[in-house]
Amino acid sequence: MSLKQNKQHKGVKFAFQKQLMRLSHFLYILGIISFLYGITVSNAGCAQIGAPTGGPRDSLPPRLVTASPQLNSTNISGNRITLNFNEYIELKDPQTNILVSPLPKRSPNIDFKLRTVTVRLRDTLLPNTTYSINFGNAIVDNNEGNPIKDFIYVFSTGSTIDSLTLSGRVILAETGKVDSTMIAMLYRNADDSAVQKIKPDYIARLKGDGTFSFVNLPPGNFKIYALKDGDGGRTYNSKKELFAFSDTAVIISAVTAPVLLYASALEKESSTTTARPLAPDRKLRYTPPAAGQQQDLASPFELVFNKPLKKFEPAKLLVTDTNYKPVPAKLSIDSSRTKVLFTYAWQPGMQYRLIVDSTAVSDSSNNSIAKTDTIRFTAKSTEDYGTVVLRFSNLDLAKHPVLQFVSGETVKESYPLTGTEWSKKLMEPGEYEVRILFDDNKNGKWDPGDYSKKLQPEKVITLPQKLGVRANWENERDIKL
Repeated sequence: MSLKQNKQHKGVKFAFQKQLMRLSHFLYILGIISFLYGITVSNAGCAQIGAPTGGPRDSLPPRLVTASPQLNSTNISGNRITLNFNEYIELKDPQTNILVSPLPKRSPNIDFKLRTVTVRLRDTLLPNTTYSINFGNAIVDNNEGNPIKDFIYVFSTGSTIDSLTLSGRVILAETGKVDSTMIAMLYRNADDSAVQKIKPDYIARLKGDGTFSFVNLPPGNFKIYALKDGDGGRTYNSKKELFAFSDTAVIISAVTAPVLLYASALEKESSTTTARPLAPDRKLRYTPPAAGQQQDLASPFELVFNKPLKKFEPAKLLVTDTNYKPVPAKLSIDSSRTKVLFTYAWQPGMQYRLIVDSTAVSDSSNNSIAKTDTIRFTAKSTEDYGTVVLRFSNLDLAKHPVLQFVSGETVKESYPLTGTEWSKKLMEPGEYEVRILFDDNKNGKWDPGDYSKKLQPEKVITLPQKLGVRANWENERDIKL
């Protein structure tokens, strides 16, 4: 190859390499564009439009764009309301989540389609009245379910919009806790029996902390209540419903103090389930404590029978020590006559025997136990218990406070407080909820309210932190109420 041909060859090669570098640079830029705009580049170097993937999750709720009539309109006479939003929406449980105030006799028809919510009021509107439609969190976007929180649409049939408010809180009197499924109710110019006969004029839902708020109220006198509305009737018609009332009417004005209500039920809900009845046991039997279960030092020993006892001879039920020396245990039988109690100052770690004579008891059919039996049991030791010391500040002893230890839903132990320090050496280990009951009638237990007698329930404070009691340990706590 000549020198001239060699130069030409190198020139072509250099030009080709230059073009290749330009193409590589172009593909690199195209790759960046594809990352930003969702363009897919094939192996052949051709570009293809595709849908973008990933990206941040939509967390914005729908936004109201227009309303007909406009929000806060006055002198309204029609019964149709249209709300338009900036994106596709859905309504979640509108019949449950949406409240209209004043409460209509007939529930409105509420529907949605695409970006629009339509409300058709079925009642004749009251004159010179401000209406509010509280959507709660019912309006959500179609994709992510983001709700418009506490959205309220307001209009008036008069020339002005009422703007007075009333706030408050509902507390469960027995526990000091809250139940956010309850509702607060207002009756305007009503007698005391109205809450049991007719629906309220205004309703507000409770928040998670038990608070409520009424808005767009007119001035005037109102009766206020709170109710756990079991049947949806919006009236207090069952003694098993949680119910709260104020002793006096509330005067709604420019400045209205918050209301505090204490709820209780006059009767407990039955927690028993109907089980298939077992075939009757013709024999008289008893059930001692479970094997290996040690006797609590502060409690009676219990012997439970499967049938009520007609005959009960305490002299034939004998408690002894391991040498069969009798101990002076006191015997009693409960009101159902199925449980015999042996009360004694059990000695820590001591072993006992209970001798049950076959003729000591019998039922109404004169059935006796099969044979004389001996039951062996051992009392707990002091190391099985914890010591508890509680010191109170801001405790009003004039309100007859009672200290309660609660496990689950059961008050395990209860002690009247006569000073600002309380202690106990033999406390069963476990985790307890601690309550302070203000025992108005000094009967040692909590009593519910009674609306028919205008009697408020006794009040309870539940301490925010539970008390953990460890065996063979001193458990101390300072409590500021």
